[in-house]
This record gives sequence, C-alpha cells and structure tokens, in this order.
Amino acid sequence: MLDIKWIRDNAAALDAYLAKRGASPLAEALIDLDEKRRAVIQKAQDMQSRRNAASKEIGAAMAAKNAELAEKLKAEVSAIKDQLPAAEEEERQVTAELNDALSRIPNIPLDDVPVGSDETGNVEKLKWGSKPGWSHKALEHYEIGEALGYMDFEAAAKIAGSRFTVLKGQLARLERALGQFMIDVHTQDHGYTEVHAPLLVRDDAMFGTGQLPKFSEDLFRTTDGRWLIPTAEVSLTNLVREEILEQEKLPLRFTALTPCFRSEAGSSGRDTRGMLRQHQFMKCELVSITDAESAVDEHERMTACAEEILKRLGLHYRVMTLCTGDMGFGARKTYDLEVWLPGQDTFREISSCSVCGDFQGRRMNARYRGKDDKATKFVHTLNGSGTAVGRALIAVMENYLNEDGSITVPDALLPYMGGLKKIDKAA
Repeated sequence: MLDIKWIRDNAAALDAYLAKRGASPLAEALIDLDEKRRAVIQKAQDMQSRRNAASKEIGAAMAAKNAELAEKLKAEVSAIKDQLPAAEEEERQVTAELNDALSRIPNIPLDDVPVGSDETGNVEKLKWGSKPGWSHKALEHYEIGEALGYMDFEAAAKIAGSRFTVLKGQLARLERALGQFMIDVHTQDHGYTEVHAPLLVRDDAMFGTGQLPKFSEDLFRTTDGRWLIPTAEVSLTNLVREEILEQEKLPLRFTALTPCFRSEAGSSGRDTRGMLRQHQFMKCELVSITDAESAVDEHERMTACAEEILKRLGLHYRVMTLCTGDMGFGARKTYDLEVWLPGQDTFREISSCSVCGDFQGRRMNARYRGKDDKATKFVHTLNGSGTAVGRALIAVMENYLNEDGSITVPDALLPYMGGLKKIDKAA
C-alpha cells in the first residue's frame, strides 16, 4: 500500500508510474478523498475543542452566578455530545473509503523495469543450459504420465472436478523427492529457515500481502471465514506483521514447502490439459524481510537461489525481467524463471521472484529500527518460488524422457529416490 503523504507530495509521479502499468490516473481522486478526510477530522476536533471550552465556561458562569449563561452553555455541550458520534462515524467511513482506495493501487515499478503492456514487453536477462540432445519424439507430461500409468486425471475429476491430478507410485515419489530436494538446498546451502506455517489464514494476513481486497475471486474461502493460502508467501511474510524488528538482525529468510490453492478464476480455457495450472499444487516458497538498503541486492540473491535448483536438475531455462504491464500487483520488480518444456516446444514459467519495497510492510505495519535510530521504518519484503514443484516435475518428465517412454531420474534427486534411477511403466 502506498503512503497518502507520498502521493500528495508526488501526485504527477504516481500518475506517471500508473501509466507505465497501463492504469488510469488516480492521484487527484485520492487527494480529494484525503482532503475530505482531513476536513471531517478537523470538524470532529473543533467540536471536541468547543465542548471542552464550553465545559470550562460553565464553571466560570456558575461562579459568576450567571445561571442563564450556564444553562445556555450546558445545552450547547449536550448538543455537541449528541452530534459527536455522527461526526466520528463520518470520520471512520471516510477513512475506510480512503484506505480501501489506497489498498487497490498497484505498487510503483523501479525505474529500471522495462515499460510494456503485456508479456510481449518482457526482456530476457539470461539463458542457461541447452535443450535436450536426444532425437526421439518429445511428448507432453500428461502423455508421458498416462502412458506410464502413474498420472490419473479421470480419478481426480471424479473426486474433485477439473484442474486436479492424481499421481501414483513412482511419479508421486518423484514429486515428493523434488520438494524435499528444494527445501534441503534452500535451508542447507542458501541459509533460509524452514517454516511449517498455517495453510488457513485470516483476512488481515491476505490483506497484508496484497491478495485482499482486490483478488478475492482468485482465492478459496472456508465456511468459517478463513482463506486457503494461494502461496506460502502469505504465511511467511505475515510472520513479521505488527512487529518492530532490529535492523542488525535483518535480513530474515524463510522457506516453506506447502500445498497452495488457487481458483484460477481468470484462466478459463488456458492449460486445461495436464497439471500446469491446478487448483491445488505444491510449491517451495522463499521470503526475505530486509531493510530498505538491502532489498535490491537481496532480489538478485533470491533469484540466484531459485536458479540453482534448475541448474542442479540440469534443466534449460531463461530469466525474464517482467515489464510494467505484466508485473504482479505488489511487485516493484520481478524476474520470471522459465524452464524449457520439450513437449510444448517452449519456455514456461516455473518461478517468479519479486521485490516489493515497503508495500507489504506498510499493509502489515511491520517495521524495523536501526541501532541508533529513534524512528522506525517499514520493512521491505521479497518473495519467490524456489520453485513450483509440480512444474518442476513436468520439466523433469519432459526433459529426461527416454525413447522407450521411461524417465531417467536426475542425479540431484537420486538420494531421495531410494535407489531408483529410472521410472518405468507400472506393472
């Protein structure tokens, strides 16, 4: 969430940033709302001041034995007392209206983010590895999985409907191995602290990371009013909500391997076959909490951590800098890692790593203080996938496919596979 004081001082800059994101100008409307809020606050304060002054004047009138004036002042105090609740309610309503408007404004991009309207404006930063060297026919993951007998979409549909998958046997183990491999690398080699956090969260947690109120249709809600997390970013980032941290203890780095739940409300007709776009999937999440000075360098570090997973799996990938029109709501800058999928003959996103500035810190009221500082500052937050486990499974299946339809297990996963080096067709 942006600071209304910053908006008042930088109205033209806000509208210029919004234009880069393809959004309409909002500064004037926001400032008008803030003026209205200020006027209402001033009105309530003036009423309070007059009530206090009149109360003192009553004592003076009574001391002077001016009963008529005392009664007149008493009537004025009583009237103000009756009017104050309405004024205070008006203040609450106008403040809520302003906060709601502020909560729906996307973050402002960093100056080095490429300007563009959609994914066609994204810029390749680097490419690593190469496509598989084999000459046999490439297949999509669902063709491979069904032929092996370990991937069952019909059973999933009977149980839960579309956009679910049942994995069995050796493929289920391979997905589990991928998740364990990722969490081990990030905790043992990259210094992240593993967290087992709630999958069900309250409204204020979703608001803190920016999913609410704007993106409620993308979420699943339970009958008791909680939300299923769309990413462990929500739980991990909110660990510091309403806290004041010591700057010398930053950065904090958290990771979690969790199921994630998304309604995919805006993806009708997209990736309907297979398990690329699911309502339920596993993901290894990375979150960093930093000070203002460290955030940009931390973004590069986090992206490199996610890249390391793909490197150790021997998967061809590229890193894309997202343009202003393709970047997420809370991000100031985002790198997408896109892995090569031979079956689709294209790169597909497997991780997004974003630096959010103090956008989430402000929404969570999460702050830090330097050793010699009296004032506090809002923390800066970052999040990224390290990586999406289901999509990593897809990439391994398609890139390690053998001519006979079996899948070679990548060397990095062998310690997690109980001696299994190749996945063959189910007996």
